[in-house]
Amino acid sequence: QVQLVESGGGLVQAGGSLRLSCAASGRSFSRYAMGWFRQAPGKEREAVAAISRSSSSTYYVDSVKGRFTISRDNDKKTVFLQMNSLKPEDTAVYYCAASASSAVVPASRGAYDYWGQGTQVTVSS
Repeated sequence: QVQLVESGGGLVQAGGSLRLSCAASGRSFSRYAMGWFRQAPGKEREAVAAISRSSSSTYYVDSVKGRFTISRDNDKKTVFLQMNSLKPEDTAVYYCAASASSAVVPASRGAYDYWGQGTQVTVSS
């Protein structure tokens, strides 16, 4: 079992930056691919970014490429999402998730086994 706790959300003006963190507890963090998802009101939860177990591969949804960066520290059992040049359309609840899937960087919600409680990100125009 893996427990995930996100932090770092908040209110920021358009063009600003936030850094989300997700701390994991439990065993074998390095055995999981990690992902960040987001869900805006009235919309489905979508994959934002994912990172492989060794950090050698990453995935980003097109809308955040060049603005967001996912990283992880296996020793500290933490995954990060650096978000720059934020836009109002980035407003959502952001969730951290862990996947035991065989996929290197899973991008589908169904591939993830454990989820955090979410952290709100609000970008004002």
